[in-house]
Amino acid sequence: MIRVVLLLAAFCALAAPMVRAQQTEAPLIEVQFDETEAIPGQPLSLRLTVLVPTWMTSPVVFPGFEVPNLMVRLPERATTPVSRRVGGDTWSGVSRHYRLIPMIPGGFRIAPQQVVVTWSDPDSAVPRQDVVMTPEIAFSGTVPPGAEGLDPFIAATALSLTQDLSGAQAPLKPGDSVTRVITAQVAGVSPMFLPPLIPDTDVQGVAQYPAEPVLVETGQRGAMAGTRTESVTYIAQSGGAGAADDIRLDWFNLDTGRIETATAEGIDLRVDAPVAAAMSDTDRRLVALLSGGALIVLGLLLFALRRIAPQMRARRARRQELYLASEAWAYRQLGRVISDQDYAAMLPALDRWAARATSPDPRTDPAVAAAVSALGAARYGPAPTDDGAAWRQLHDALHGLRDRRSGSHRAAEALPPLNPMGPH
Repeated sequence: MIRVVLLLAAFCALAAPMVRAQQTEAPLIEVQFDETEAIPGQPLSLRLTVLVPTWMTSPVVFPGFEVPNLMVRLPERATTPVSRRVGGDTWSGVSRHYRLIPMIPGGFRIAPQQVVVTWSDPDSAVPRQDVVMTPEIAFSGTVPPGAEGLDPFIAATALSLTQDLSGAQAPLKPGDSVTRVITAQVAGVSPMFLPPLIPDTDVQGVAQYPAEPVLVETGQRGAMAGTRTESVTYIAQSGGAGAADDIRLDWFNLDTGRIETATAEGIDLRVDAPVAAAMSDTDRRLVALLSGGALIVLGLLLFALRRIAPQMRARRARRQELYLASEAWAYRQLGRVISDQDYAAMLPALDRWAARATSPDPRTDPAVAAAVSALGAARYGPAPTDDGAAWRQLHDALHGLRDRRSGSHRAAEALPPLNPMGPH
């Protein structure tokens, strides 16, 4: 048994006197690790106990002990409160029980881990936090004599395979399907230690569609057990003769100390149909030639695109620049301002369009000038009124002016409809 008790004392500097450090109480941590060897898949018991002279104000933050090829489990009621006499006083604390399960043979080392303890300071009763360290923990997974040749290594108290078949029976017809379900039931070890069960068998004329395996742990009261279920569906496509292989799983019986074998019989997958013709050498050469030609054409297209892409981007940018400087863009912007009934932006937008429109100046058009005056009077006249009518008047005046100048109605460049819910 390995039992380690670490007493941490708060100190201000490494050179502080030892007497001063010993006068300060700090949390105690006890590590109990009775056995240091286990068969892969079997648990080792580790218990951490943390004690303080007062009481804990927050739960202890325990480590997880994560190490490659090591499974760490917490049994039921893994964490329990404890109390103990230390130096004549009663200390309170908490204990946590771990199960460390090596997954492969070999040595394991767990570096020192932090345990964060928050407890009431004995002098001020104010919560304080200390970090105590566990010692290095070493153990190993060992294979029992006589089981060295097992690959993969499985040690359990019971293991069985069951097979369930559904669908058509051989000889199959094209389109027929058969579903094979294999379930491994194991006791004394987690089903995570079971390997893949159904092999990938190449059967002529038959396609295979495996499903994801399903693992279920059913262990209770610390006894590990569970199942691993795998299924595959075989679909007949063309004539062929073959079978899905037998399944054999060797395992070590922990109760008897002997190697045993769980088996499931293979299944006949003959297909009663003409055998699909194999691709000839000529066909293969033709496919290779066409594939090579397609790759060459694709490469030439990519090369050409890389050469002309900058020119295309430059032309697109130039067209955009010309459009933003055009009369059509200014007219559309003016239309949006009128639709939004944005009086502050209306006059600048009208000036911009007038600067780009053909002579004469559209601002001097009687209908446009009258609409602008009506809009200003509706907003800032002696008796301000609803300016909706003035906005509609300006909309119609501009629309009519541009129609007269263009000689025809431009539906694509027409002003957008007024927004009756816009601001006034």
